[in-house]
Amino acid sequence: MKAGIVGLPNVGKSTLFNCLSNAKAQSANFPFCTIEPNIGVVNVPDNRLVKLEEMVDPEKVLPATVEIVDIAGLVKGASKGEGLGNQFLGNIRETDAILHVLRCFDNDNIVHVDGSVDPIRDKETIDMELQLKDLETTEKKLEKVARAARTGNKEAIQEQDALQKVKTGLEEGVSVRAIDLTEKEREEFIAPLQYITDKPVMYVCNVDEAAAAKGNQYVDKVKAAVANENAEVVILAVGTEADITELETFEERQMFLEDLGLKEPGSAKLIRGAYSLLNLQTYFTAGKKEVRAWTIPVGATAPQAAGVIHTDFEKGFIRAEVIKYDDFLSFGSEAKVREAGKLGVEGKDYVVQDGDVMHFRFNV
Repeated sequence: MKAGIVGLPNVGKSTLFNCLSNAKAQSANFPFCTIEPNIGVVNVPDNRLVKLEEMVDPEKVLPATVEIVDIAGLVKGASKGEGLGNQFLGNIRETDAILHVLRCFDNDNIVHVDGSVDPIRDKETIDMELQLKDLETTEKKLEKVARAARTGNKEAIQEQDALQKVKTGLEEGVSVRAIDLTEKEREEFIAPLQYITDKPVMYVCNVDEAAAAKGNQYVDKVKAAVANENAEVVILAVGTEADITELETFEERQMFLEDLGLKEPGSAKLIRGAYSLLNLQTYFTAGKKEVRAWTIPVGATAPQAAGVIHTDFEKGFIRAEVIKYDDFLSFGSEAKVREAGKLGVEGKDYVVQDGDVMHFRFNV
């Protein structure tokens, strides 16, 4: 699963990507520094994994990961191919969620592509370009569906109605994710079209060091502007976070954070937010060889969770032995959980809960 970092040129996307992934994507003080998308695999911070490691003392520990993609900056006219428009829009279509970086700091030494700092204008520029591209997709699809609808095909008529709602919404400047559609319309007619503005979004307000803990007037404006979007807003001093990642020891990093009034790097909150944005959750396997966090969609069943380890586990699934994380923590080991009668034996219909510690029985 991929989350794509998007925004206008020069708002801090590549610096953020470097900070998250420690892969040194080129970043510089001019537009279009990033041309090809950079991809980084980022560990998902999880204190539960740390606790399990302390209790089990395994040979190795493997955290959950999420892919972060740094995509070329977008400019006005991208939907018509301006700048790197077509390439940008193609790259973003391949991601599952959007991390939209907005510049929320003043610095005369860093050029803004539009000459002044205004995160609301910047957001609207990108929203409009993405909406125009989605409108183009809608109009092409409507042409095809309209022919079938004229013959009286009921399914085509329903699809035409759904597409017309989307067309109207996009023309009014509303992203697909915020358009009022029925569950059937979304699942059957809209989801297959992979609309860019239907992807879940998180707004990353890139602030200066002074605003790292509480934000500033620019952040307040962003929060007000996206209040009806059901989107998360994260405050991040991207340049400062990049400096923190350069420090050699954990103690040095913690002291730096404490000076800023932060308990943990903002990047850790952002990564967890991206994981949640992608509708993902974690279950654990815990043994002497390894303690590992496995990534599954929210709502996955026990066999589906087993299949993430190996397809044979899902095909030959017999049962899952499940320990709730809090029980593992309370009793201190799998053996003591068993003694206390707290180990659950679950079948094919069991819906895995975030934090479950699991062991699968299977036969192929």
